[in-house]
Amino acid sequence: MTDSLGDSLDQALEGAFTRRIPQSAQAQMKYLVKQLKGTKAAAEAIGTSQRTVERYVAGKFKRPRRDLRDRIEREVKKRWQPQIRAKAKKKAASTRGLVVSTRARFGFTAAPGTTDDSRIRDITQALPPRWADRLFEARDAGANEEQLQRIAAEGLAEMYFRNNNTRAHGLSVEFTDVEHIQIEL
Repeated sequence: MTDSLGDSLDQALEGAFTRRIPQSAQAQMKYLVKQLKGTKAAAEAIGTSQRTVERYVAGKFKRPRRDLRDRIEREVKKRWQPQIRAKAKKKAASTRGLVVSTRARFGFTAAPGTTDDSRIRDITQALPPRWADRLFEARDAGANEEQLQRIAAEGLAEMYFRNNNTRAHGLSVEFTDVEHIQIEL
């Protein structure tokens, strides 16, 4: 589980992969160099020197330190199986939707003069395709964590708290202090 909505969206898409990412540092580095069309671009993407990238590609370096290994893996996963990733996004945004499981603080503001103090809640709620589409489009457009949480809060407000807008009209939901959040496609 994660505490970042953006990371959770990425992990949900990774679940659609049909093949594992390359396992060795050399194979991962070769993949990055090929995808980014050069060692210089790969070095910039993972925050290391071009010479270090060349040494991994040549097999002279084999075991990166943990922080570098994590950055390499993150960059490979970002680019791995783009067609499968796009297909999973399209399916979630057109037919399937997604499921949000979270433990966070929810507070409410309803009709004028009424409020409900916020409290920690565990919620697992299916969101329809339109919410999946909004979340993925915002993520692809570079939305920050706060913007993604606002979209998720709107979706949870509509589907969970207002029961698909059949009750509690005008209820505004505040979504803060996210302890964990997980997205499933």
